[in-house]
Amino acid sequence: MEFRNRDIISIKDFTKDEILYVLKTAKKLESRPNPSLMKGRVMASLFFEPSTRTRLSFESAMTRLGGQVIGFSEPGNTSLKKGETLWDTIKMAEQYADVIVMRHPVEGAARLAAEASGVPIINGGDGANQHPTQTLLDLYTIQKAKGKIDGLNIGFLGDLKYGRTVHSLSTALTHFNSTLYLISPEALKMPESYTEELDRKKVKYHEESDLMKVIGKLDVLYATRIQKERFPDPMEYKKYAGVYKLDKSMLPHFKPTLKIMHPLPRVDEIHPELDNTPHALYFEQAGNGITVRQALLALVTGRIK
Repeated sequence: MEFRNRDIISIKDFTKDEILYVLKTAKKLESRPNPSLMKGRVMASLFFEPSTRTRLSFESAMTRLGGQVIGFSEPGNTSLKKGETLWDTIKMAEQYADVIVMRHPVEGAARLAAEASGVPIINGGDGANQHPTQTLLDLYTIQKAKGKIDGLNIGFLGDLKYGRTVHSLSTALTHFNSTLYLISPEALKMPESYTEELDRKKVKYHEESDLMKVIGKLDVLYATRIQKERFPDPMEYKKYAGVYKLDKSMLPHFKPTLKIMHPLPRVDEIHPELDNTPHALYFEQAGNGITVRQALLALVTGRIK
């Protein structure tokens, strides 16, 4: 399967076979690490928006494969402050790197960067739009924990309106025979463009505001924080902050095999008292980002075919 020079912009660009191929490649790299695979290659890390896990895991992935990293995490310290356009920033960065990883607050910015760049662009998140590498590591995490992706009851909890992680993951899950439970306040429901896609692809899903009505059915619960930075009105954010909170009082209602995932950072939606229970999967999920991003870096640069 050919990934060389391919841009990773949206999970919508992937077939089921391509998704499974990335997961298979990640599994191979996890079982047989190759610390010199990316020797002599350079990754440009261009983060126009704050990030902890995505940026650090990409940088860790590249350095663990023997490659080098250049870039920035504070756009205020770059020529953008002088008025340089995104197009010109990308045209500059492609001169210095073999692959560019980018996060940007504007939806569609990654697609524009791909049009400008002669080297592969990997989207590390563009606004409330897409986060394809997070989706791939989420699928990898589910597959590792459950031994499969097909046939599961998967709940999405919290901010489904602005949450790019759940947007991407719901799209990816249309390739698998899972049932989705979309749990959110009415004002933070999954956008119609995504539920219409679920309808078109005949995916079973249920929309619900009361978590306790469905919690006992779930094999995986994917919690998200209410994202303050996505709300145009701070007062609107305050209405919904803390609307869902997972804690030990809910343990009797969980399936014994339930796994709780979260793209992190969390605020107060998962109490730390759940961290040491067998249900908590979110820190392992974050760690899986290294393996999956190693696979993507190696595939798009042609180091693995």
